[in-house]
Amino acid sequence: MTTQLKPTLGTLHLWGIAVGLVISGEYFGWSYGWGVAGTLGFLVTALLVATMYTCFIFSFTELTTAIPHAGGPFAYSRRAFGEKGGLIAGLATLIEFVFAPPAIALAIGAYLNVQFPTLDPRHAAVGAYLVFMTLNILGVQLAATFELLVCVLAVIELLVFMGVVAPGFSLANFVAHGWAGADTLSAPAVAGIFAAIPFAIWFFLAIEGAAMAAEEARDPRRTIPRAYIGGILTLVALALGVMLFAGGVGDWRTLANINDPLPQAMKVVVGERSGWLHMLVWIGLFGLVASFHGIILGYSRQCFALARAGYLPPGLARLSRFHTPHRAILAGGVVGIAAIYSDGLINLGGMSLTAAMITMAVFGAIVMYIMSMLSLFRLRRREPQLPRTFRAPGYPLVPGIALLLAVVCLVAMAWFNTLIGLVFLALMGLGFVYFSLTGHHRASAPRDAMLTGA
Repeated sequence: MTTQLKPTLGTLHLWGIAVGLVISGEYFGWSYGWGVAGTLGFLVTALLVATMYTCFIFSFTELTTAIPHAGGPFAYSRRAFGEKGGLIAGLATLIEFVFAPPAIALAIGAYLNVQFPTLDPRHAAVGAYLVFMTLNILGVQLAATFELLVCVLAVIELLVFMGVVAPGFSLANFVAHGWAGADTLSAPAVAGIFAAIPFAIWFFLAIEGAAMAAEEARDPRRTIPRAYIGGILTLVALALGVMLFAGGVGDWRTLANINDPLPQAMKVVVGERSGWLHMLVWIGLFGLVASFHGIILGYSRQCFALARAGYLPPGLARLSRFHTPHRAILAGGVVGIAAIYSDGLINLGGMSLTAAMITMAVFGAIVMYIMSMLSLFRLRRREPQLPRTFRAPGYPLVPGIALLLAVVCLVAMAWFNTLIGLVFLALMGLGFVYFSLTGHHRASAPRDAMLTGA
């Protein structure tokens, strides 16, 4: 059975994956943060989260270049903390990457619904799964080239959005009722700042997924740092620009808690019949498609790596004739499609299905960020001889800031999203039960020196 991925990706491909994985977060999802924190409160949240991500990426890149493995955080944590450490990071990453795509697919459906009001967004979401799972199965270079193309178009479209709505921008609109619906900072506004953390994280969620393409990167110790640093700078600039311009064109409260804030913001400035609006809807789909397509690549590689190491059923590590993990791609798709149709079947604590999927994905991400930063500190002590072509700048301060802010985010999320947090723990618990019952899979798994340091 072939379990070796082919290195075919360069710096631009990896930049496209890193930014493309995330860029849908600039199109939707973040506006739910306005609903709980207001524009000014959410701006505070976004700046804190942007600081965490910038420190995290500059630190995470050290791990990615030293251990270029398809398992990404799973590989770093297993090497640092053994099998159970790898389990925690691997399951958390898998939850992040499996539950983010349903939220994005529903947003694709919402954007299409603007053009075709009779189209059920859930049916459109399932159609998106079928199309982009197929594209991912057909080959990683084809998938990554497509990802780069749609990513560039998505970035251009966000710049066009900002340019078109700029004449209608008013700072007074942005700051009105900006503290959780009030005009002054208060205790509820402070609580809103912390409650909005998942939606600020959504601006940047999954950038770390480029690490899962490390085995398929040419010269990963050079290409990955360039891709990651360029990617985080791109995303911070776009996130702040989109948020400020969208919040200043009218009453921002009409844009909170919806899946298509950018078309609705543009509608205020140019009207419902403008060609600019229709262009935003159609080209704006590229941003959603870029993230959706890229995260399918991410979850499939994480699932593949866990299965190859014996943490999931070994059959999920099989490769197709295109050298892609087709079974892992399909398995994640089944879970995602089931999540799309779960609305109304389970009590989401008053959350919309999209908000619940975002929050679940963020729980997985934050746990993974914490494990990754702990792994960085541990590997610096245990394996000082590990080849590090890129070293975290400002060590230990920069990774320490990332770790501290990640812990703060996790505590705040558990406080404000107890139900989703319990579901997350239940999923982690199921993974641990499977792990406990299947030691023979790991005993017979192919030996991987990157996981053990051997």
